[in-house]
Parts: sequence; structure tokens; C-alpha cells
Amino acid sequence: MFAAIIVAASVAFVSCESQDDNLAVVDEVPSSVLAKLTNAGFDVENQAPITFQDGYLVEGDIYIPAHQLDQMKEGVRLPQAEQYSTNNLVSTNGNRVITIYAPVESSGGGGKGKKGGGGSDGYSAAMIAGLDLAIARYNAENLEISFQRVTSSGGADIVMSRLNKRDERRGVLGSAGFPTASGDPYGEILMSGVLESSYGLSTEGIATIIGHEMGHCIGMRHTDYFDRSISCGGSPSDEGDGGVGANHIPGTPTGASAAAASWMLACTDGSDRPFNNDDKTALDYLY
Repeated sequence: MFAAIIVAASVAFVSCESQDDNLAVVDEVPSSVLAKLTNAGFDVENQAPITFQDGYLVEGDIYIPAHQLDQMKEGVRLPQAEQYSTNNLVSTNGNRVITIYAPVESSGGGGKGKKGGGGSDGYSAAMIAGLDLAIARYNAENLEISFQRVTSSGGADIVMSRLNKRDERRGVLGSAGFPTASGDPYGEILMSGVLESSYGLSTEGIATIIGHEMGHCIGMRHTDYFDRSISCGGSPSDEGDGGVGANHIPGTPTGASAAAASWMLACTDGSDRPFNNDDKTALDYLY
């Protein structure tokens, strides 16, 4: 399993801080790793991978832990289609409540603390409001899954915690993985805590980014999976399936466009993207 990261690929979200020589050395990826990523179907030419967490950030928004490099299957390319899901989905048994915990900032911090559990390491009121709105958007669809924010991390299905400062400075906005083979949602969202304080995002914009990561947790791939340039710009780039699958969801149209503003586009400009009609079709088909 690997995690997918939605990052600042658009001009509006390019980090204002230049990366120094030491950072460039840390980010260098060995040729042996590049070969394995290429074999898995990832594009390493249009956007060079960088080191990230305990692995690598590929194509700007896909996190692959180093220990999983040798487990990845050979990648495939699929025809153009609007919505995709992973092979593994969340088991619902007709009705499943997925609980999410996020630490709340209780003192100071200004939304700039490290990841953690409360105090200045928690999330600001604006970030929590964004999470609550994202949850409300899913619940309004009356699916066989629903979400509920809880006040304790113990037993929570998904824990949302802070990215480290280095990754926040590099423009990473959030990360999440895909459902487990046993039918559980991915259990962790790593989210920037500076979406309001540094980028000036509205509650709706924050909700869109958090909702995107929640989408990955329940098995959604990117709407522009077959060509990331639709939302990210640059040269056409197919993500490959990375060994987790990229299955077209029936009822969604071929092609994709930035104008359709799907919440699962690979890159964001920070705007409000509630579910469009095709997004709703995809969610209804899966859940």
C-alpha cells in the first residue's frame, strides 16, 4: 500500500521559501530507486521524485515508503476515463460509520505547530471547521458509509495529524493512503496545519483538500489519473496504477477537465470544490 499526497503544484501554492543546497542533496533519489518506480508505471521524467518521510514522493503527490519498493507490481496504463477506484474498498455491511480524530489547538501556536496531539501542535479552529465541512459533504450523500469526528484518537478509524514543518515548507498539503485488503479505510491522514495561516484558504477550500484525502482513504484515485497535466499543468503524465489498481467507475464520463472541478483532481488551486454530479455518481456506485 502506498499513500497519495496532494501538493502545491499550481502557481498559487508554490512555496515562497527557496530550497538550499543541503535540501537538494537530501532529495536526491538513487538510480536504482528510479528504475523500480519506472517499472511500477510512474513518470520520473516530467517531475523528478524527491525523498519524503521514510520513502519517496513521486509525480508530485504519491508517497511510496522505501520498504515497499520491492513489493510493487509492474504498472499498467489504462484508457481515459473520469473516475477511478483502487482494488481494495471499505467494507460497509450496509452501513458503516468511519470515525476521524484530529487534535485541536488548545493554546498558542497560531496554526504553526508540529504534528501532535493537542496544544500548539493541534489544528486551529479554521482547520477543524474545514474537517467538519468535509465530513458533512460526505454525509449529505446518504451513502452506506458516513463519517463522524471524535474527540479521542483511541479507537478512531482515521487519525489526522500534522505534517512536519519541513514538508509544510516544501508545499505538501496533505497525504493519505488507500483501504486495506481487509476492508478498512486507510488509518492516517497527514495534513498541513497552515492552509489558513500561510495560504489564506477559506473553510470551503480547506474542506476540499481534507475531503480529497478522505477520498483516498476510502479508495478513490485521481479524476485525472490518466493525465495529471489537466489539473497540475506541464506535460501529459499518466500516474500508472502503482500496483493498487485504477478501476474505471461505471456511469462516469470519459475524459476529465479542470473546469469540471472534481474534488479528486490531482492538484488544487485552493478553491472550493464540492462534489460535482460525476463525483456523486462515483461515490454512489461504490458506496
